[in-house]
Amino acid sequence: MKANVEKIETNQMMLEVEVDSQELEKAANQAYRRLVHKYNIPGFRKGKVPRSVFEKYVGTEFLYQEAADGLLPSAYSNAVKETAIEPIDQPELEIVQLEAGKPFIFKAKVTVMPEVSLGEYKGLEVEKQVVDITDEQVDNYLKSLQERHAQLVTLEEGQVENEDIAIIDFEGFLEEEAFEGGKGEDHPLGIGSNTFIPGFEEQLIGLAVGEEKDVRVTFPDDYHAEELAGKEAIFKVKVKGIRRKQLAPLDDEFAKDVSEFDTLEELKADAREKLEQNAKARAEAAVREQVVDQAAANAQVEIPQVLIERQIDYMLGELNYSLQMQGLGLEQYMQFMGKNEDELIDEFRERAHKTVLSELTLEAIAKTENIEATDEDVNEELQKIADRYQQDIEEVRQNITMNNRLEDLKHSIALDKTVEFLVEAAQIKEVAGDEK
Repeated sequence: MKANVEKIETNQMMLEVEVDSQELEKAANQAYRRLVHKYNIPGFRKGKVPRSVFEKYVGTEFLYQEAADGLLPSAYSNAVKETAIEPIDQPELEIVQLEAGKPFIFKAKVTVMPEVSLGEYKGLEVEKQVVDITDEQVDNYLKSLQERHAQLVTLEEGQVENEDIAIIDFEGFLEEEAFEGGKGEDHPLGIGSNTFIPGFEEQLIGLAVGEEKDVRVTFPDDYHAEELAGKEAIFKVKVKGIRRKQLAPLDDEFAKDVSEFDTLEELKADAREKLEQNAKARAEAAVREQVVDQAAANAQVEIPQVLIERQIDYMLGELNYSLQMQGLGLEQYMQFMGKNEDELIDEFRERAHKTVLSELTLEAIAKTENIEATDEDVNEELQKIADRYQQDIEEVRQNITMNNRLEDLKHSIALDKTVEFLVEAAQIKEVAGDEK
């Protein structure tokens, strides 16, 4: 087999592949043996038709087309290896010559991985925020713990306040006519949650159990139900119950109930340490993002559209999976957001472009700096996965290998190591957290 490659435009290559006539004839014989059992030809038992007779019956062109179809996958794959190109999409194939006794020749127009021209990526100047955790932040952390462990109590008397849960019956009217989807009974509404139409929840504050009120609101202009967008409506509302959070006092007993500590002071010290660790992690993540963004901005590359579309598909899949974990679907999400799929894709496009550019840049740096995932790196990552899922490391290795994910794992490790390389080579200036 012979293979030649020619660059025809940016990220586009033309492969010309020549398979010798003996290979073509071998493939034709295989096609004959495969097809002869599928045809009933008068005067012959099924599968016992001589090739010359069979070829006249189905046509020589048909037989050799079947032979070509059998040859193409392996011939194309071998040509890709021989020419060392990196296809990123399905090729556009064109048969140039397909005749008995002659070499089989075909062309393949291929979109390939783009070439990245790297700019400056060492010594990048970045800022790292140093955050001093204040007493106020610690207090807010403890308040969030109080909120998380608060008990909901049903009030016997009193009025609706902000952050209460009001149990309501409601029905909405447009010009004195009830509209579809505007009615509910025993609905728990968090006051201040902003889950209802703007202005609705605030008008319930001050109402007592059993009290009724006409709530007047205007639907937003971009409301997902077009027939209601921008319209004024009246909701007849009755408060049937009030639930209020009851916070436990911040004392040693609270610390014992919500943590492994015996005193409030120990809990505060632990809260401060956690906040410091989180602030440090965020600062380090921001540094990593900065060096990658700068290196990518300094690089020059023309990204094939297929890579952008592939990344968008991945992002949509991740969003759909996340929604399904919450009992929702992509269609419900788009309806709630008042968007269609095209609008959602357009929103993802810029982020997808940034992600692809960053990854291409990191891959080019890794290649230039000979950064690879070693066996030790792979074993460390496999051990982390095994610990996370409480499995044996060899079981994890076997699962990843069987699912053809080992190369993906190595690729991910190499990119992570490349980011750390950029961070170590960067000029990092520490700044106070409130300076940005």
